[in-house]
Amino acid sequence: MSDTYADQRATPSEPPEVHGRSVGELIGEVSNDLSTLMRQELALAKAEVKAEATKTGKAAGMLGGAGFAGYMVALFASIALWWALANGMDEAWAALIVAALWTVVGAVLYSLGRSRLKTVHPKPERTVQTLKEVPDALKGN
Repeated sequence: MSDTYADQRATPSEPPEVHGRSVGELIGEVSNDLSTLMRQELALAKAEVKAEATKTGKAAGMLGGAGFAGYMVALFASIALWWALANGMDEAWAALIVAALWTVVGAVLYSLGRSRLKTVHPKPERTVQTLKEVPDALKGN
């Protein structure tokens, strides 16, 4: 903290920069400061979103790889089950049983996914509400 800043804080009734300046100049300066602040906040938000998007992309790639590995496990486990069942019955019936099992799994996952999709709200309700309140807050209401 600089000494000048400490002096300004120590004597708030006489800020050295205000004397001899018009109200228009002060309002212009405040406007410039607000504009600078908004640009800096926007730049900070962009940097944070970019960093988070990069992390999200890497995580999504890893999850995609894990999904493919899971698919391969399910494929080879299905083939192994098919061969195991084929030891006691005809191969066609064994394949049909494995296919029926996967049909049940797919139907359950579809049903669960569809019901969860119905709970998704694409419009950000809280953000819309707070944006509606901004003009009133700026007016002082």
